Amino acid sequence: MVKAKKKSSSKKTKSDGKKAAFVGAPSHSITPFLMFNANPGEAAKFYASIFKKCKILTANSMQADFILNGQRFFAYNGGPDFKFDWGVSFMISVETQKEVDYYWNALLAGGGKESMCGWLEDKFGMWWQVTPNILLQLTSQKDRAMAKRAADAMMKMRKIDIAALKAAVRQLG
Repeated sequence: MVKAKKKSSSKKTKSDGKKAAFVGAPSHSITPFLMFNANPGEAAKFYASIFKKCKILTANSMQADFILNGQRFFAYNGGPDFKFDWGVSFMISVETQKEVDYYWNALLAGGGKESMCGWLEDKFGMWWQVTPNILLQLTSQKDRAMAKRAADAMMKMRKIDIAALKAAVRQLG
């Protein structure tokens, strides 16, 4: 006869005998860990005010744990030595110019900075790309001349202008 293995509990027993539940990310998941140089709770609240599908799990001056559009983030206040750069950014995929404008303006609010090709730095130093799906479709066309016209047009933009991209692709080379 084979004995069934006893299932282990995800709850740990504290020294006072009470069980404390640990709530973490599922095993093998990937959670961006953001090391801010100031209050990560303020950043979490700022992002939650922008993204419609959000949930703040924890937010204070030392750490924040939050979910934006289904993606979990953990943030920590690492002090003044920590700075983000555009080597790592978060791309927001959108369909319409209205969505481009919304995220662009919301993420720039309070001191963000525009960059080129749909990139921006928010007031906390985090880098974002507001990317309409049509941009990726146009720049990956099999017709390489068309794809080049789309890429060339994008290189001249700060905030992506969908109508201008489409017009550039329609132009004769």
